[in-house]
Amino acid sequence: MALIALGVTGGIGAYKAVEVVRGLQKRGHDVVAIMTETATKFVGPVTFEAITRRPVITDQFAPGSNADIEHIALASTIDLLLVAPATANILGKFANGIADDFLSTMFLATRAPVLVAPAMNTQMFAHEAVRANLDTLAARGVRFVEPGEGYLACGWIGKGRLAEPDEIVAAADAVLRPEGPLRGQRVLVTAGPTYEDVDPVRYLGNRSSGKMGFAIAAEAMRRGAEVTLIAGPTSATPPPVRELVRVRSAVEMHEAVMQRAEQAAVVVMAAAVADYAPEHRAEQKVAKQGDTITLTLKKNPDILAELGERRQASGAGRPLLVGFAAETENVVASATAKRERKHVDVIVANDVSRADAGFEVDANAVTIVGATGADSIPLQSKSAVAAAILNHIERLLTWTATTSSNT
Repeated sequence: MALIALGVTGGIGAYKAVEVVRGLQKRGHDVVAIMTETATKFVGPVTFEAITRRPVITDQFAPGSNADIEHIALASTIDLLLVAPATANILGKFANGIADDFLSTMFLATRAPVLVAPAMNTQMFAHEAVRANLDTLAARGVRFVEPGEGYLACGWIGKGRLAEPDEIVAAADAVLRPEGPLRGQRVLVTAGPTYEDVDPVRYLGNRSSGKMGFAIAAEAMRRGAEVTLIAGPTSATPPPVRELVRVRSAVEMHEAVMQRAEQAAVVVMAAAVADYAPEHRAEQKVAKQGDTITLTLKKNPDILAELGERRQASGAGRPLLVGFAAETENVVASATAKRERKHVDVIVANDVSRADAGFEVDANAVTIVGATGADSIPLQSKSAVAAAILNHIERLLTWTATTSSNT
């Protein structure tokens, strides 16, 4: 039995949250209700108190012993934070780190999985600000129950109605008890750029934001994997994972990956690792002099190729290896050659010359190149692309397991 914190926010769908509690209890879960001030205008707290047999939390600073840190105590205890209904307002708070009530504060404090069921006017749901907040939360590992379509309380017809209670309950149970090939598997993901220092001030780097790797790590966590995320320098917020390792250079990333790869079932090298680094790092800032400067570079370790060679030498079938190829021309041909040359299972190729995909944006379009051919994933959010990549990985894991059991 899990302890679930149910956040109820101010929308007409709040009445459905009562049935959500009932459904969760029928599946053996314990529920504590957290209501925003506006939620209490739709459903009385006493209703949830009677059903949950627990005090309903409505005030961040309720009087009593240690009341001012109650959100921290609860945040470390719950197994899931479920918000249903979730208004545009609470989505904006979650996405932007605003903590001005109990629910938004606990969201920042908890490391439990978060499941959100949005509900709002159809025009609000389609607004670019709301969509951006949803994409931000998805990249950080938040799961969603999509709203339904139909008549809304405001009189409009469209998408925005809170999903049915049974659907929300099933989604919550799936988060707590994920099924699939990745459940319980160790997955190692690299993300972001590497910085190769020239001197204490300057470095060689690239435009990778780390968002694609973070989205893959978040999606793997959703599917029940135990994720290690090795991240280069990036300002993007990483999702909550089993282990987060921060590195700066290609050499540091190489060391971190090699120390952990043997324990992983899957390695996804989504990081944009520098191919070369300055041969010597100056101890002091290099002074400006002359019209030109000569910088001698040395080759960095090829992490993906080394993983492929090591797996081939050992004869082991694991870890499953997934590499990324940032190309500007001949994308599929280059990725196919890279897959064969480095002895890996899959190469995810993307055309970084596009302004609407890849580096420094929230969307991507990729081609997944495997042994059986190439599968194009059209332009969409990086969280959706991550789901497509993980679908491919799960099919490979299932095929490998089936093949092994038949030999």
